[in-house]
Amino acid sequence: MVIKAKGSHIHWNYFLALESDLETISRYIEFSPENYKTYSIELAHLFLASSSEVDVVAKLLCEFIAPGKKAKDINDYRSHITKSIPEFADEEIFIPRFGLDSKPWSNFKKGKSPVWWADHNKVKHGRHEHFSDANLKNVVNSVGALLVLNFYYHKYKLQLKSLEDVGHTLVPQSKLLELNPSYYPVHLLIN
Repeated sequence: MVIKAKGSHIHWNYFLALESDLETISRYIEFSPENYKTYSIELAHLFLASSSEVDVVAKLLCEFIAPGKKAKDINDYRSHITKSIPEFADEEIFIPRFGLDSKPWSNFKKGKSPVWWADHNKVKHGRHEHFSDANLKNVVNSVGALLVLNFYYHKYKLQLKSLEDVGHTLVPQSKLLELNPSYYPVHLLIN
């Protein structure tokens, strides 16, 4: 039997794997403000992995929105993204299961890098001094930032008209984190 392949969305699949790891962590750490400062080896692992993928996908997005211009670091990403996609910094992530929401890219509007990004660099380069920055709040924001990036990256890569089209295209859908509900297909249940 022949297996037919259409190709996969590797960055979306990687996001889903990271999101699944975050969902597993939610079994051991309640996602609440009281636990935002909780840190661990597993959170550090997820923080470094998700932030590294943010770096990769942000660079790819910049190749679409600013072709021919170099994007080598967070400052370049901010410059290109805020110029081409002004609404990007306002994108909000939701974790309905825990009643949480966040705007992981909001500092872009202030001309700054996100706090979680600066903390990621501290953990990456000086874990012995900054291990406590690998905390739940930073991980949720990093994985959430990756969700936002994936939607915009796939919009440009697949030449889709809207983020709603992206929400209809990327399957399976994320389970723990969500963006604006209007980006996702509505399934009607008929009795």
